[in-house]
Amino acid sequence: MSNFPFQRLQIDLAALIARTPAGQRLLSEPELSKELGVSRATLREAMRSFETQGLIRRRQGSGTFVVGKSPALDSGLEVLESLETMAKRLGFEVSVSKLSVEAVSADEELAAVLNVSPGARLTRVQRVVNTDSRPVAYLVDILPEELLHSEDLPTNFHGSVLDFLLGRGDSLSSSRANVSAIGATADVAKALEIQRGDVLLHFYSQLFDVNGKIVDYSLSYFIPGYFHFHVVRRVGN
Repeated sequence: MSNFPFQRLQIDLAALIARTPAGQRLLSEPELSKELGVSRATLREAMRSFETQGLIRRRQGSGTFVVGKSPALDSGLEVLESLETMAKRLGFEVSVSKLSVEAVSADEELAAVLNVSPGARLTRVQRVVNTDSRPVAYLVDILPEELLHSEDLPTNFHGSVLDFLLGRGDSLSSSRANVSAIGATADVAKALEIQRGDVLLHFYSQLFDVNGKIVDYSLSYFIPGYFHFHVVRRVGN
């Protein structure tokens, strides 16, 4: 019974969101918390679940907006493919914004995950993937400059490093990915137009060529409500 007030709050919020037209801003947190008789911290916690479902979006400095329910991109993870390729295969329209390609030097952490020397020259590609004009994923690829230089990319480069490498004919063999749920850091929250600390689905991966050399280290951040990933496994003996 101790959770009943919180459950009641979620029910009230669900009803409020359901009767609010998509695109309309909800009351401010102070106004809404007063109307519902709860603290701002409790209200914020209750709203997180609706944000992860893709029903609302909180924009720093602008407020919380109802966005309606969008279809989620539902895909297995058994085969590595770019988000753009996955979306096209499933009939989703996506676009890329905030594309950034820059040269950086390997710090101790990047040197370790890419198996290069500290200070080695790297190329970092960052971009935001949007659907229905909403940011839904933030992607970062980091590669040794000897494998990818910013000048190698065509002027019409649309953001998928994997598709570029495959199109170039690079001999890629496998990828190791780690998956976790994390709170958005300040830079990722800004890119995705969400609040710092909001829950995201996080992949960090290493891509290998046929010789076992690490080709790419990638960081991917997904707003959960827009993605349903799954793995098909066979039953062991």
